[in-house]
Amino acid sequence: MEPTVHPVDRRPETKQLVIIRAGMALLEGELAMPPSPRGLVLFAHGSGSSRHSPRNRFVAQALRSEARVGTLLFDLLSAEEEQDDVRTGRLRFDIDLLARRLIVATDWARGRAPCIGYVGASTGAAAALLGAAVRPNDVAAVVSRGGRPDLAGYALERVRAPTLLIVGGEDSLVLDANREAMTHLQVETRLDVIPHATHRFAEPGALGEVARRTAEWFRRYM
Repeated sequence: MEPTVHPVDRRPETKQLVIIRAGMALLEGELAMPPSPRGLVLFAHGSGSSRHSPRNRFVAQALRSEARVGTLLFDLLSAEEEQDDVRTGRLRFDIDLLARRLIVATDWARGRAPCIGYVGASTGAAAALLGAAVRPNDVAAVVSRGGRPDLAGYALERVRAPTLLIVGGEDSLVLDANREAMTHLQVETRLDVIPHATHRFAEPGALGEVARRTAEWFRRYM
């Protein structure tokens, strides 16, 4: 019997700038979709990061090419709020605000892809888990990269999306926080520790390993 040959879809991915209104705030983002995406992953950053973060963009590219999911890199704070946060560092720890913005983006994204996932970094991981707890029927999977899932508090017990926690082996405080969060998550959860990596995964090969494991998680659950 002749082997079955499946055609390769060589259409280019599409990218567009988007603006999502959240109350009085206008949130800017970049939507990128590969051909025939299996889902759409929203990135929730924190602690002074933005949609321009090279780490987020690196992981997003891997998701589009390796997991065939679209990505939405967007800012959870408006331009004015970002300027205020640079001065005070206040808004990046307002988990309720960040989660509400993520839920608004989730509502915007529904209908644009078969299913939705979250990638959260730093305090954005807590916002992602809080959002997943509020919208259990909308979120298929969550990945936390160097995140603070413990800041989601009691909402962790209501999360229904399979959750992957990725932490650097040398990021001891964040590693302890992730282990604490795992005791409250009542869903399929895995903690992956990248050996010798620090908080930003700047060591050779570390971020590539993060991207590979993130793509594998979404391939499995989306």
